[in-house]
Amino acid sequence: MAATAHPRHASDDGSPIYWADACKHLARKDRVMKRLIPQHGDAALQTRGDAFVTLARSVIGQQISVKAAQRVWDRFAALPAEMNPTEVLRLRVDDMRAAGLSARKVEYIVDLALHFDAGKLRPGQWQDMADEAIITELTAIRGIGRWTAEMFLIFHLMRPNVLPLDDVGLLKGISLNYFSGESVSRSDVREVAQAWQPWCSVATWYIWRSLDPLPVSY
Repeated sequence: MAATAHPRHASDDGSPIYWADACKHLARKDRVMKRLIPQHGDAALQTRGDAFVTLARSVIGQQISVKAAQRVWDRFAALPAEMNPTEVLRLRVDDMRAAGLSARKVEYIVDLALHFDAGKLRPGQWQDMADEAIITELTAIRGIGRWTAEMFLIFHLMRPNVLPLDDVGLLKGISLNYFSGESVSRSDVREVAQAWQPWCSVATWYIWRSLDPLPVSY
């Protein structure tokens, strides 16, 4: 079965228990956050509860548009009797390809399911593991790079202090909000994010919202 665990940082409604404290801190420390946060009312990060589904959706969504990813996911999710690693491993490759998965993404989804099914991942221990240790565990799976692992930390485990330096939206948002549209480097991002500590995940979420008001979930 897929690992389902309510993240330690989540409240009953699925939003982070630390959100209000983080917003107060960010508004006090950062002029851009002070402007952005009130624009989005009570909206907050929301988690999905299932680790396998979250990672599978991330793999399927790589390098295609959000709408295309949703279409492929809907077709793929209709294939197994239940969306868990054991059932996914029973699927025929031809059926997964017919749902819209490329040959490479089929390989990635199968490898993901094998890692869960064989107990190579330790979701029961993630709550007590450091961010980098979880990233190392996840990036051992084919098709999961650092960015996907960081999105998992933010959206599934709701880790409060993740700074995804490879995220195009974060770079663009910092460029527009802090540097008048000039291109920014990783060092620029790190410099801006010094004021965000220890709530980089929250600040990143608001930077994303400055580009697209509709909250993203994974």
